[in-house]
Amino acid sequence: MVISPHLDDAVFGCGDVLADNPGSRVVTIFSGRPTGYTVPTEWDRAAGFEPGQDVVSTRRREDRDALALLRARPVWLPFLDRQYGPAPDLEDIVPVLQETVEAHHPANIIVPLGLWHDDHRLAHAACRRLMPLWPQTSWLVYADAIYRRFLDSNLAGRLADLRAAGIRPLAVGGSRAVSARKRSSVACYRSQLLALGQPGRPGHADAFEPEWLWWLAT
Repeated sequence: MVISPHLDDAVFGCGDVLADNPGSRVVTIFSGRPTGYTVPTEWDRAAGFEPGQDVVSTRRREDRDALALLRARPVWLPFLDRQYGPAPDLEDIVPVLQETVEAHHPANIIVPLGLWHDDHRLAHAACRRLMPLWPQTSWLVYADAIYRRFLDSNLAGRLADLRAAGIRPLAVGGSRAVSARKRSSVACYRSQLLALGQPGRPGHADAFEPEWLWWLAT
């Protein structure tokens, strides 16, 4: 099981891990629908959406198509992306995420390191709350693609936080060329690639760099 903050993060950050493990579940926390789309947000405009378009339904279709190429299955939780309203409380996310994990009994759970973006940090915090409940499960973290390259992403700080909590992050895997399957899967997120490619935005080339993962030893 891979936990994804948004509809694309799991594929961008560890799509080749998913390709190597057919049948995996991808649980996206912030994939809920807002009450309406009267005025597109700045990001949705950059992604090519117009007033009234059902953005989340389109993005879910992109996610379903992308995961199908990796032989993975989506699980969409009801919490709103930060652009659509106030962040949910951590106490609201944790029980829903816990119920989802319990329903699928994964042997391995891969969670975002929680870099830069508020939703990503909140997703990481929710996962950290669940770790003590399944000590026999293998837990790993992945560096959030795109954000891991930001100078202010605080990647080193996030790893230090884990060590301070008595968790040893051990790097796994190594450099490998991105697979054709992952490239095809990333291409399914057409709206997001359009927004990422706008002037002043970081693009998506980092999604095709080697994936960074750590096994969490206690």
